Amino acid sequence: MNAGARPSRLALVSAFAAIYVIWGSTYLGIRVAVETLPPFLMAGTRFAIAGVLLFAFLMLRGAGWPTPRQWRDQAIVGIFLLLGGNAVVSWAELQTPSGITCLILGASPLIVVIFDWLRPGGGRPSWGLTCGVFIGIAGIVMLVGPGSIPAGYQPPVADIVALLLASVSWWVGSFYSKHAVTRTPLMMASAMQMLCGSICMLLTGFILGEAGKFHAPSVTPQSWIAFAYLVVVGSIIAFPVYVWLLEHSTPAKVSTYAYVNPVVAIFLGWAILGEPVNFRIVLAAAVIIGAVAIITIGKARKLEKP
Repeated sequence: MNAGARPSRLALVSAFAAIYVIWGSTYLGIRVAVETLPPFLMAGTRFAIAGVLLFAFLMLRGAGWPTPRQWRDQAIVGIFLLLGGNAVVSWAELQTPSGITCLILGASPLIVVIFDWLRPGGGRPSWGLTCGVFIGIAGIVMLVGPGSIPAGYQPPVADIVALLLASVSWWVGSFYSKHAVTRTPLMMASAMQMLCGSICMLLTGFILGEAGKFHAPSVTPQSWIAFAYLVVVGSIIAFPVYVWLLEHSTPAKVSTYAYVNPVVAIFLGWAILGEPVNFRIVLAAAVIIGAVAIITIGKARKLEKP
């Protein structure tokens, strides 16, 4: 992908299709991987491999060595985005279906609006954004309320709370990244975040005793395949495609992945793992995705106003 060249329509369509399908499928990959791999060690190793490869590639291409302040800022972002926002998701998927996980996380724009309002100096959300938040909350209640998800698939309350906290952690990391003092090229920042975040995830896994629970002969081929998919496709391929799209399309168009990923995740979980899909889950998904669309469109219009 040449950053300076005008992309063809085929390239744009292919890139959008990639982030729609790949990011929607990573929830399935995590669910399969953690069946026999410890979640924090799995996530830490995944991003350590991807981070080392990406960092080495950039250095070979002539990138300069990051400054200590850049390492500090990207380490903070990596902890919130990857330890809090990804490794916790891997832990929650030990018991929570992949499609339900993606739907709960897909409601993260609700968290963003609420915390942006509550933060010091934050602005009060518009009437449209407020409606979107309440609609989204209603969708989440509909999704995880009694009688929605069949017995055996209902996520524990701890998992629901953990996923909501993961959304908060992702928001904090994203907000800090946007307002950090130092500026780092996007690809280098991603490599640094993966390296620093992976160290924290691996340390957390060791502290929780996951190393003693890991037995390589007990890991199924399916988990190894899912792990390899997460490293190569989910981390090394998907992020550069996303960065390229940010350079060649509008943020509003790129953000449409938030509407499509839950649909992909629910379908793949149902088709491959037999995860439940009933009318109430489909209705809750439609409500949550609709609320996310209202919030995203409302924020885009607010930014467009002079």
